[in-house]
Amino acid sequence: MPHFLKAIILVCCIWPTLSCAADNYGTHPAALTVVDELVEQEGFDREALLQVFAQAQKKQGILDAMSRPAEKTKPWYAYRGIFLTDKRENDGVEFYNMHRKELERAEQETGVPAEIIVAIIGVETSYGRIMGSYRVLDALTTLAFDYPRRAEFFTRELKSYLLLTREQGFDPTELKGSYAGAMGYGQFMPSSYRAYAIDFDGDGVTDIWNNKTDAIGSVANYFVEHGWRAGEPVVFPAAASSDNLPLTTFVQGRSGLKPERSIAEFAELGVTTTAEVEPQALATAMKFELEDGFEYWLGMHNFYVITRYNHSAMYAMSVYQLSQRLAELIDG
Repeated sequence: MPHFLKAIILVCCIWPTLSCAADNYGTHPAALTVVDELVEQEGFDREALLQVFAQAQKKQGILDAMSRPAEKTKPWYAYRGIFLTDKRENDGVEFYNMHRKELERAEQETGVPAEIIVAIIGVETSYGRIMGSYRVLDALTTLAFDYPRRAEFFTRELKSYLLLTREQGFDPTELKGSYAGAMGYGQFMPSSYRAYAIDFDGDGVTDIWNNKTDAIGSVANYFVEHGWRAGEPVVFPAAASSDNLPLTTFVQGRSGLKPERSIAEFAELGVTTTAEVEPQALATAMKFELEDGFEYWLGMHNFYVITRYNHSAMYAMSVYQLSQRLAELIDG
């Protein structure tokens, strides 16, 4: 049994009022089901798991955050203003310069541009400044056991979390993240951590909370595993024959992000680009609202890969434009 789990058991036995209070998930029926499954399917120690769940606390603030009505989607001109700021650009250049060696190695080994990696970390956590203050254990148990609408998803993530902490030798009661359980510099959910996070510095531990080298390599690997094509373009500026083209021509919300129409087909529909690109190349068309009018873009395969991080065309465009600004500043 790992030493940290033995320690938890000892604390609970000696001072039960401190760590095994009633307001926890130690005896919750759904938690006991998870314990049974992890014991039977993954070989966990039952007593150790029970003591971990006895440390998990329901957090009403997490439920409140998840249950707030979704805000109306901001128009592009307002959305991009959140991420494309002088501070985020300057901090990105500083992050790049501090970790140039690791970023250049990641780019060389994976083909993912260093500026894309930095931009993701910048958009997700302001380069590690805002990684979340909730215990991941509290976030995932609260949402798995007291948020019925997405209980199945968060139960899977909770299991993944307990598996990853066992695999890496982490104390599951200590790691912190967002109110939804996203973790580290790149805000990986536990299942994404297990699938894509890597030990990029070779020290035997994959740490995306404190080890920036691992965080950089893990973001790059996420893109590789989602099909990033080294050296290929991301997006092209476009023009529309009319601002009133059918909405079905363009990406709508989370749908239509995958390139399925060719550049030639879009030209027939009224969306064209002057860039040099093969007519048969597949793309997606985007229409973004400006304060006065609209702007148009054609996203290629690598743009779609960025949306695998967050299923939003505006998110992906913000990441891409921040990356381009960072590249200009670094080269300059």
